Amino acid sequence: MATRDCELTEAEWEIIQVVWEHEPCAAPTVQEELEATKKWTYSTVKTLMDRMATKGLLTTERIRNLILYRSAITQKQARRGEVMKTLTRAFGGAFTPMMQFMLESHALSAQELSELEGMIRAKRRRSRERAGK
Repeated sequence: MATRDCELTEAEWEIIQVVWEHEPCAAPTVQEELEATKKWTYSTVKTLMDRMATKGLLTTERIRNLILYRSAITQKQARRGEVMKTLTRAFGGAFTPMMQFMLESHALSAQELSELEGMIRAKRRRSRERAGK
């Protein structure tokens, strides 16, 4: 799958996390993993997984009567899609107000602030290098 933003529903998040942990895996494996928290039947899980495969979130491989599922997206792609969805919905797509909100809403240690500053310096350096090319 291309490196595009992947917006997953809550149910898709639950399923893909199990797939990432156990891939390749069959629908019964996913259903058993989620049974305690979701109470989903096998047919519900199988239907959701088939829809996810149609959407390009999962791939399938048939081995006789067994269908194995693998993720077609990375955790990074899924997280990026989730963050972008929130950024768009809550902040009109504007990054700076979101970061301001996050910084004001969370207590950060001196180490965390230092790490963030380092990330900003590294991003600036990369941007300058690209502009110079």
